Amino acid sequence: MREITFSQATLEAMDEEMTRDDKVFVMGEDIARQGGIFGQFKGLPQKFGYERVKDTPITETAIVGAAIGAALAGMRPVADMHFADFMGVCMDEIFNQMAKIRYMFGGQTTVPVVVRAPDGIVNQAAAQHSQSIEAWFLHIPGLKVVTPSNPYDAKGLLKSAIRDDNPVIYFENKVLFSRSGPVPEEEFLVPIGKARVVKEGSDVTIVSYSVMMLQALEAAEILEKEGINAEVIDLRTISPIDRETILTSVAKTKRLSVAHEAVKTGGVGAEIAAMVAEEGIDYLDAPILRFGAPYTPIPFSPPLEKAYRVTARQIAEGIKGMF
Repeated sequence: MREITFSQATLEAMDEEMTRDDKVFVMGEDIARQGGIFGQFKGLPQKFGYERVKDTPITETAIVGAAIGAALAGMRPVADMHFADFMGVCMDEIFNQMAKIRYMFGGQTTVPVVVRAPDGIVNQAAAQHSQSIEAWFLHIPGLKVVTPSNPYDAKGLLKSAIRDDNPVIYFENKVLFSRSGPVPEEEFLVPIGKARVVKEGSDVTIVSYSVMMLQALEAAEILEKEGINAEVIDLRTISPIDRETILTSVAKTKRLSVAHEAVKTGGVGAEIAAMVAEEGIDYLDAPILRFGAPYTPIPFSPPLEKAYRVTARQIAEGIKGMF
């Protein structure tokens, strides 16, 4: 199978969906003129025109507000946030409007909006351009939240998100854009709400998503050398969370560890830990472990940024203590 980058995979998804459905369009800052910071929109305006690939003013409130209006009028907009950190600017549009309109109108209308949000730590972007904020949206009923970790899922989940009649927040980690992986040439979809067991194991379950999957899989390799066989689950979607896959795995391995790049406090890992404690406590032979960033803003200093990150070695050492 051919290998393409995460960025190319999302570009292909946009191209295919815009070709399939002329109601799909994209708008955001510098996406037509620049092709997106990570090349994820390159060539689209030349193929589909500047009416369907729109550069906007620097106002996230207007971008998301216009996307909601367009969706209510029958279009299927994709709104690019440039950086996920800027979603704080348009939170009212997201959690008071986009997430609630279908419910408030009794299902008489749909809001098929995709908000693309590049997130995560990269190249000393510091406290305002490096955050992983996915847990904010896990708490908002009415939104779906996807977090791909590889080019295959990036393409398949974006296509599914664009076709969904509900609003979807699509987090795409900045580190992943340049990473390559196998992606079929034929059309495919990745279902929203279904996790994937990336590596089967018998001794401990490691649940992760997005860029932290790289560390989770490396941790599993470290543990393998120590005689511990880890099962690794890629959530792919954090709202809805695939409870069945997680509980089935924990019932087998009797141990659970959850890892993410986002701040540990109040993170996705806390929700998963609570869910397993409520529904699968009898399976467990050890306390649940969570790995996440410290409860501080992300530092600019390269050594401090490095120290801030969760590593595969930290995950492996923590899990070894469970036995």
